Amino acid sequence: MPERLSDIAIEQHHGADLAISRAPTGIVAFVGRTLKGPINQPVSVHNFADYQRVFGGLWQPSMLSYAVEQFFENGGRQALLVRVVNGGCAPTLTLPGGGGGLQLRGIAPGSREHLRASVDYDGIAATAKDRFNLVLQRVRGAASELIEDQEIFRRVSILPDGGRYIVDALLESRLARATGPIPSARPDRSPPAVPGGLVGYTYANNDGDDGEPLTDYDIIGSAQAGTGIFALQAVPAFNMLCIPPLGREQDVGASTLLVASRFCRDHHAILICDPPASWSSATAAIDGIRDWPFRADDALMYFPRIIAHDRLRGRAEVFAPCGAIAGMLARFDATAPLWSPVERDEVLLRPGLRPACTVSDNERARLAQLAINTLTATRVAHRLPHEARTLAAGNAGATDWRYLAPRRLAQFIASSIERGTQWLLLAHSGPVAWQRVTAQVEAFLATLDLEGAFPGSAPGECYFVICDQRFNDRDARAEGRISFVYGFAASRPGEFHSFLVSHARGQSSVRPVAVNRYTTSARRVGEEIETGLLRGLSPQ
Repeated sequence: MPERLSDIAIEQHHGADLAISRAPTGIVAFVGRTLKGPINQPVSVHNFADYQRVFGGLWQPSMLSYAVEQFFENGGRQALLVRVVNGGCAPTLTLPGGGGGLQLRGIAPGSREHLRASVDYDGIAATAKDRFNLVLQRVRGAASELIEDQEIFRRVSILPDGGRYIVDALLESRLARATGPIPSARPDRSPPAVPGGLVGYTYANNDGDDGEPLTDYDIIGSAQAGTGIFALQAVPAFNMLCIPPLGREQDVGASTLLVASRFCRDHHAILICDPPASWSSATAAIDGIRDWPFRADDALMYFPRIIAHDRLRGRAEVFAPCGAIAGMLARFDATAPLWSPVERDEVLLRPGLRPACTVSDNERARLAQLAINTLTATRVAHRLPHEARTLAAGNAGATDWRYLAPRRLAQFIASSIERGTQWLLLAHSGPVAWQRVTAQVEAFLATLDLEGAFPGSAPGECYFVICDQRFNDRDARAEGRISFVYGFAASRPGEFHSFLVSHARGQSSVRPVAVNRYTTSARRVGEEIETGLLRGLSPQ
């Protein structure tokens, strides 16, 4: 399981002397329906075999399973999976014994949740009639001996005041809970399946249910409960988010895309959107995007859908491309700097995949103007100068964020700086801490500048960092809050994108602010900052 944000170690004051570590890239989160596995718990997998072991492999009702397969086939390295269900029922298991037997119910719903249990009295005194040992296992299949997970509970009791009460002990289980009234007698020892056998098992009843097809409400989930998309609040970092179609003929709704893009903005990630199934030609896509109800500079789209072999159906089928796109971008992250433009020759589909329709050069150029990128399966002699676009709406917002490379660079910088300066959560606000964090962030940005991340060459044209009493007045210090502003040029020297970083009360945040956004001279940075402070830093 991936680490939770609360588990990340925050460096003490000496963290100010450490270089800011670069945030990981190429980590892709998927949210959707799977055959089995834990619910609303992000699980990290590094290949499709990992996915099969935890979530059950390909399943026809699960578009997520195909997307994950295509992600790894196209160069993906790490995926975070969140299983979502609509209803469903976990299987039950009855351990026979006096008083009607002990009733257990699995935690994860689904018809493929194969559980079994074994009871013995080994090491238990003859007088301890309330005690027993319980072994719980998840196995690969109904008749399989391949154990996927196992838990052992020793010397548990059917008595509430006997210590190691079975109900309380199973609260720590990943597999099952005790349900219904607890019997007056402990469960019987599990007899071996064959004479002379050493261990016997009781198998779960055939009453698990997979639930109904997902809805947008299931995918969105709840921020308070940490379900659906919001289950990803528990992971330290991810870079891209894929929400495959809810079914073979059901697109993800605009409400889900809106919530997902806002979540991605808060977590410095890009949402990969699939073109609607009705966009079966470039003409349909050009006409459809005009009325499409979703735009965001933290999202992107590639057209058209792809044709791939469906191993379950034994024939070629049309699939949404988000998984393949995520794999290609993750592959690119591993071979070139994040800020390099992802042009058409870097997003070639690998053998076995092909676009679902042809797109001419003129149509490709028109789609690019409308913020839609185009997939290709073959490299052509002439190369079109179109950089990958985000789904930013027309000229709204920052012009630079209409392009994928600078937008991802900004997300990478924000994530790295937010995590790398969390030592401020334990620091005393004052000139010493301000100077240290300024030097730390400047050193990080200077390294990126040397690697060609920013335009310009003269000092002050590429980036700036300011942390002083203007952002940390008496009220801020009383609240235990330390803030600073940094900015960098994405495409033109001296035209900075600025961000306010705040650390307070166990929480950290980064948000864009409208400070010296249009300045063309490094000498005007201080003047613009002063002006911004007089009117209050305004969010972009």
